[in-house]
Amino acid sequence: MEERNASCFGEGAEHAKVMIVGEQPGDQEDLQGRPFVGPAGNLMDTLLEEAGIDRSRLYVTNAVKHFKLEPRGKRRIHKEPSSAEIRSCKPWLEAEIAAIRPKAIVCLGATAAQALLGKSLRVTERHGEFVSTTYAERTMATVHPSAILRAPTDEVRHQLRKQFVDDFKKIVKLRL
Repeated sequence: MEERNASCFGEGAEHAKVMIVGEQPGDQEDLQGRPFVGPAGNLMDTLLEEAGIDRSRLYVTNAVKHFKLEPRGKRRIHKEPSSAEIRSCKPWLEAEIAAIRPKAIVCLGATAAQALLGKSLRVTERHGEFVSTTYAERTMATVHPSAILRAPTDEVRHQLRKQFVDDFKKIVKLRL
């Protein structure tokens, strides 16, 4: 089994108007040291394109900066980060936000939403809603692409894909 498990910080446009915050690096992100380069990142790129967004104009990062894994044979499976891990990585996330100064932030999944919008926000109930935060004029949460990949049925997968694209079309309408 290949080992790495080092920190993985964000990348993208230096003064991006939109920042995407994911949950934590996955296996490929950990191995390559770059965010959103695995299967979820590939799906995200496809869906962003459907929404009319060019990833090269964004800054992408994660709330948690390391891959928490659970070995299963030769596979390295993602393990959900704890609240303490989210809190301990928050200063790095805040430093990235301060450096980029985005106009809008999109939190992908519960961990990212918890880090920036609080524990009480439920992505399933409040996806696509803009909230004003100290981090950006507009912050919203939506489903993480990995949840789309893990959807139990084709019908659910289709619904989640549509939700993701529709939520990002709201970013396009802001004309940032």
